[in-house]
Order: sequence, then C-alpha cells, then structure tokens
Amino acid sequence: MNSEVLDSMVSMAMDIMRNACVDDGDVPVGACVMASDGTIYGGCSVEVPGARMSIQAEVVAMVKAITDGKREFDAIAIIADMEKPYVPDGQALQFLAEFNVPEVIMADMNGNVETVPLDELLPYAKRRRENKPSNMFLEEGEESDY
Repeated sequence: MNSEVLDSMVSMAMDIMRNACVDDGDVPVGACVMASDGTIYGGCSVEVPGARMSIQAEVVAMVKAITDGKREFDAIAIIADMEKPYVPDGQALQFLAEFNVPEVIMADMNGNVETVPLDELLPYAKRRRENKPSNMFLEEGEESDY
C-alpha cells in the first residue's frame, strides 16, 4: 500500500475518532477500512455504560462497509490517543479475519504507524469459509447445503 493511501486512512481514522462515545477516562478509538474497490469507511468506538456494552471502532467501520454491500477488503487503519500504536483486541481481530482483511495499520497520535498482516496478529484465526461442517457423514455423491 502506498504511503499516500496509508496517510489518508490514518487521517480519516483520526478525524472520526473525535466522534467516539466513551466513558470518562476510556480511550476513544477511530478506524478506517478500505474495500477492494478503494471505497473507505470510518468508524469510532461506541460505549453504552448503562447497558454494559461497547462496539469497537474496527467493527463499526466494517459494519458500515458490509451494509453498503462490500465483502472484500484491502486494509484497516486504527488509531487511539495512546503512547504506542493501537493494537485491536482478539474479538475485533476475529471479526476482521471473518472478512479476510489482510493488513492492519495501527497508529497513535504521535505519528507512529505500524502495518502488520492480520495473520501475524491472529495466527490461528478461524475464517468463515473454514468453519463449514465436515462432509464425513454424507453418502458418496451427496452434497451438503453449505
């Protein structure tokens, strides 16, 4: 990925991070995912303290892209106001793996950026296509509904 595209994604993630809904003391996070066709989608972290739930910025960005009909992605950029580039948690990484997002761009507000293949962050990810049931109980020539 060229540096201009990378900078654009990090910049969008930084801009949308300002819209995050977080409790006092929690770290707002912004994300920007790029679909294979070059379209980018932003998302920010959303916490609902009364319901004791939160939605990661990475997931918000992905859901926006998915609801727009996108299913193939090139990368996602994630940023938070931290001392080191923000590393997504396992749940967010598994969500990214389900949709085969190959590159994760992690950034902080000081301009530090790391680009890492998703497989290095989540080496044993289970992907949607790998989670199909086995055909071991089907008769020869019979096909699964999956």
